[in-house]
Amino acid sequence: MIILNIYYTGLAGKAQEFASEMLELNLVERIRQQPGNLRYDYFIPLNQSETILLIDSWENQTALDQHHQSEMMEEIIKLREKYQLTMKVERFVCEPEDIPEFDATYIQE
Repeated sequence: MIILNIYYTGLAGKAQEFASEMLELNLVERIRQQPGNLRYDYFIPLNQSETILLIDSWENQTALDQHHQSEMMEEIIKLREKYQLTMKVERFVCEPEDIPEFDATYIQE
């Protein structure tokens, strides 16, 4: 599984406006329907009011590559430019079996 934490930052609430428009245009739901998408959710970091955090997860690199080549990416890029956002990306590769047994004892499901 590939997990991307994408921090969109703008001025005067532009990052939140971007996320709202992504929802209004149904882009979020369309991305969630793409093969291999596991999660696509926005959050507001408590200590960064001008930032929106997107947690974006994919089954594998092939699914992520297909997403990046989709027409939806062009729409996302246009919206990022419209709201003049900067981005910071953190990328993680994780498999459930990678969680050590000791750490798993602290996970409550």
